[in-house]
Amino acid sequence: MSLPYVAREIEGEMRRRLSEGERIVMLYGARRVGKTTLVRHLVAGEPLRVLELSGDDIAVSDALSSRDTSRLLGMVAGYDIAFIDEAQRIPDVGVGLKIIHDGLPSLKLVVTGSSSLDLASKTREALTGRAWSFSLSPFSVEELSAGRNRFELERDLERDLVYGLYPEVQACGSDSERAAFLRELHASYLFKDILEMGGIRQPRKIVDLLRLLAWQLGSEVSFSELGAKLGMSKDTVAGYVDLLEKAFVLFRLQPYARNLRNEVTRSPKIYFVDNGVRNAAVGDFRAFSLRNDQGGLWENFIVSERRKRLAARGRGVEMRFWRLHTGAEIDYIEESEGALRGWEIKLSPSGKAKAPASWTGAYPQASWALVDRSNYLDFITGSTGDLP
Repeated sequence: MSLPYVAREIEGEMRRRLSEGERIVMLYGARRVGKTTLVRHLVAGEPLRVLELSGDDIAVSDALSSRDTSRLLGMVAGYDIAFIDEAQRIPDVGVGLKIIHDGLPSLKLVVTGSSSLDLASKTREALTGRAWSFSLSPFSVEELSAGRNRFELERDLERDLVYGLYPEVQACGSDSERAAFLRELHASYLFKDILEMGGIRQPRKIVDLLRLLAWQLGSEVSFSELGAKLGMSKDTVAGYVDLLEKAFVLFRLQPYARNLRNEVTRSPKIYFVDNGVRNAAVGDFRAFSLRNDQGGLWENFIVSERRKRLAARGRGVEMRFWRLHTGAEIDYIEESEGALRGWEIKLSPSGKAKAPASWTGAYPQASWALVDRSNYLDFITGSTGDLP
């Protein structure tokens, strides 16, 4: 089953940067989220000569890491744009890109990488002040809404809650194909890329950590408790979580506090960038209606989609959650330009839901609303225009 091209939210800004003189554009994102497709679409139809290179090509990797100016410039001479895919695999790639940048002022470089940790560390010093960076996630519901109406999005919701929004998942014709893709992605990306990238000495530990985190969706996590279960220090757990964040598998939501004595101030919540990757981590692709983790999957989906929406617009919004030691909590809050807004995330509509009195008492100027299955599309696609 083929999928028509889906326009990505960051396309316009990437195109603007390239057209207005930015000479190096970096695009980060996990494998298979569509980085190559996006770049090819950006340069297609332009009256420019485009050279496409891959960091997986030994000859390309050898040339770009050679520091040989004549060899580097000769490789890209005569082209208007050089597109270098999977650049994190190239040793000293930052130095090579700097040589090309300085030696060919008319050439534009578009560089992609599957790890913000690996590629950023190889390019940071050499390319300081020379590059503009973007990050690409799996499809967002907002991106898909350009080609699907509300009925179609709601029809596909339970499938997306289980299998996620990776482009190839959306293109698959059956659930068995979706599950097979996600299992392969989990095995190859986690073991081949992340474990090699991070120099992990005990690969089984990070796999077990991922499973434990997958079962705690929407809950606060203690690195000390996780470390005790896994037989490693809390600092090692924190390092692994940081690695998984930089590899676009997880992200953290920190607690919100203004120094009220009874506010929880330390333990974060951890979410998966994609529901399908989460379910691959636990090996469970049962239909949504049969699952006992519906609430966690729903919250992960809503928060991750809202995060994509904010990132696409470049909004300076702090994403948090709020909880008191007494148990009162707000699932998700945003702070921007002095405005504080909170949302309770529920799967089923509830007309009786209201903000905790402790929230309205502590923050009387803050807003509060309920996000559930009846209004979630407004929240994650922006039809309510509620962004600051």
